[in-house]
Amino acid sequence: MSVLAIDAGTTGVTAVVVTPDGTIAAKGYQEFAQHFPKPGWVEHAPEEIWQATLEATREVLAKVDASELRGIGITNQRETILLWDRETLGSPRRAIVWQDRRTADICSRLREEGHEDRVAELTGLRLDPYFSGTKLMWLAEHEPRTWALVEQGRYAIGTVDSYLIARMTRGTWHVTDVSNACRTLLLDLGTGDWSDELCALFGVPRDALPELVPNWGEIAVTDPKSFCDLSLPIAGLAGDQQSALFGQTCFDEGDSKCTYGTGSFILTNTGTTLQRSDAGLLSTAAWRSPEGELTYALEGAIFVTGAAVQWLRDGLQIVGSAAETAAIAASVPDSEGVVFVPALTGLGAPHWDPHARGLIIGLTRGTTRGHIVRATLEAIAFEVRDVLETLPNWASGPLDTLRVDGGASANDLLCQVQADQIGVPVERPRIVETTALGAAFLAGLGTGVWSSTDDLRETWRLDRRFEPGGDRDRADAAHARWIEAVNRSKGWATG
Repeated sequence: MSVLAIDAGTTGVTAVVVTPDGTIAAKGYQEFAQHFPKPGWVEHAPEEIWQATLEATREVLAKVDASELRGIGITNQRETILLWDRETLGSPRRAIVWQDRRTADICSRLREEGHEDRVAELTGLRLDPYFSGTKLMWLAEHEPRTWALVEQGRYAIGTVDSYLIARMTRGTWHVTDVSNACRTLLLDLGTGDWSDELCALFGVPRDALPELVPNWGEIAVTDPKSFCDLSLPIAGLAGDQQSALFGQTCFDEGDSKCTYGTGSFILTNTGTTLQRSDAGLLSTAAWRSPEGELTYALEGAIFVTGAAVQWLRDGLQIVGSAAETAAIAASVPDSEGVVFVPALTGLGAPHWDPHARGLIIGLTRGTTRGHIVRATLEAIAFEVRDVLETLPNWASGPLDTLRVDGGASANDLLCQVQADQIGVPVERPRIVETTALGAAFLAGLGTGVWSSTDDLRETWRLDRRFEPGGDRDRADAAHARWIEAVNRSKGWATG
């Protein structure tokens, strides 16, 4: 008895099989291409996402007994928006990815027209190119022939989860959940339903949007001819960051996690209370039970962290792999005053400047790649500290611990620098792929593999705890230098 989880991320698709004790029995992975048609634009080909999903799934199925599978959980990159033909399931254009900045001018226009306060009130979000609604508005304005087929009902609109479910079920289901829907700028966060007011503002026909379903339970059933000969219930569904919160068993109010992925995302469970932030954090839906109870979270979304390491590898070509960065960074005692602000797609929380651009400052003739790599790891820790310090309870007393996950959390130096910067212990679980694990947990709850969240808590195992150390004044001084560099990076694209 086990569960298949599919994690459709920004750069690739991971498929894992999770057993009742919460361990990963097998894993498959397939990357897909990143498309950058213009500066600041980021796109994915939907068919390439689908083929990567099939390849990752076939790889994992070759390692397990498929008859033991009870259900499927799906988690995905959020805010990326896709269109597809309801009949053929083909897509008329590439997906516009969450990192894409092309709608900065639309956001400015809506802000100047006075819409931001109302949008924030309804959605818990802000007007930023990150979110899906302005991407759809851009499509309507720049590709009217394509948009006309959306309005006529031929093309469906959805996030990656909706698209994958359509492909896996041969178009039978068009669904999503609140954790994805609440990132579109089209969901009323208070009611947990699509908002006619917001659909009208962004010009999106409501009937083109997917049906909202709970995060666990029998959501859909796969078509074996379409999806690897599997006829299984899709029983768990969540956007990647909410899925990681679930996978870290952060079920109680105040529980927090940080996922180091392409970007880094800090989520704090706020229970059934919709909390607001005036310091750059987003109010978001965490999950909804089959009984209809909504759990909320506060989120700090940092756009570029792991992607900065990928840029060192693929762009600058000064590291051969992400795994090398710990040793290279440890080859120097500190960054010698070098600061890297990885605003490669603008700045997210808590600064929110789509016009910011990446900056490396403090270079001297003595600067080596070790200093630049160390500055990159330090930047990730600084960015997370910036978000944590805006949490409502931080001033009265910081977190007891911060649970971390994602690929970069395997980097011991990063985890130690993070603990030193925030002044509280950092805990890394044995399984750092908690995004996929959360999807498996949701699907397992939906199919009876686990009976309750208490059962899930029993599966969490600590790998290592990093205690804060070092000179606190020195850590604060380094952070202050970072803030000065961040301020210098802002507004660059409009200068």
